[in-house]
Amino acid sequence: MPDSPRTYGGVDGSARVAERRRILIETGLDLLGTAKPDLTVRGVCRQAGIVSRYFYESFADRDALIKAVYDHVVDDVAAIALDAVAAAPKDDRERVHAGIRAIVRAVAEDPRRGFLLFSTTTVGDILVAKRAESTKMFAHLLATQATEFYGTTRDHNLDLTTHFVVGGFAQVLTAWLGGELELSEDAVVDRCTELLLATSPVKPPHP
Repeated sequence: MPDSPRTYGGVDGSARVAERRRILIETGLDLLGTAKPDLTVRGVCRQAGIVSRYFYESFADRDALIKAVYDHVVDDVAAIALDAVAAAPKDDRERVHAGIRAIVRAVAEDPRRGFLLFSTTTVGDILVAKRAESTKMFAHLLATQATEFYGTTRDHNLDLTTHFVVGGFAQVLTAWLGGELELSEDAVVDRCTELLLATSPVKPPHP
């Protein structure tokens, strides 16, 4: 078993490892979140100002970094959306609007997130697999939010609808961020809110 990183300059070794990992992920996002992504171990280390031997203390290879960058972005966006929903008034329209607005704002204010999650120029086997994985995750979150809010049980109709909604929403953001939809941010949020509410198979229980 390798020795634990030692304390240096008053900073615990594990904290230094964590900070280098954070910098590598942020640099990886800089490189992946562009119209022409190009990420290599040598390139990310050079841009991050970290020697390659420190890269391998956190990541087995380039593919491992790509997965970590994608997971980091998805986790951030999911947390932002869930926080917005939790803070919204206890009304189905307000909660849906808050969640969609938070996601649209998150990818609009940081174009790197948008390119990584939705750009058709950012492709490859790893990202195709990660996008499929994140679609399932967001569909599950949406189904969970719906059943908890309405106090109903999950069924196949709800699963189908959440996958339909998440896939359609992702395509809307792909087209919008790519300039194919000439709509304001508010218009995208409002229209997607209406569409999600219209397709929901979950209705409030009768009193």
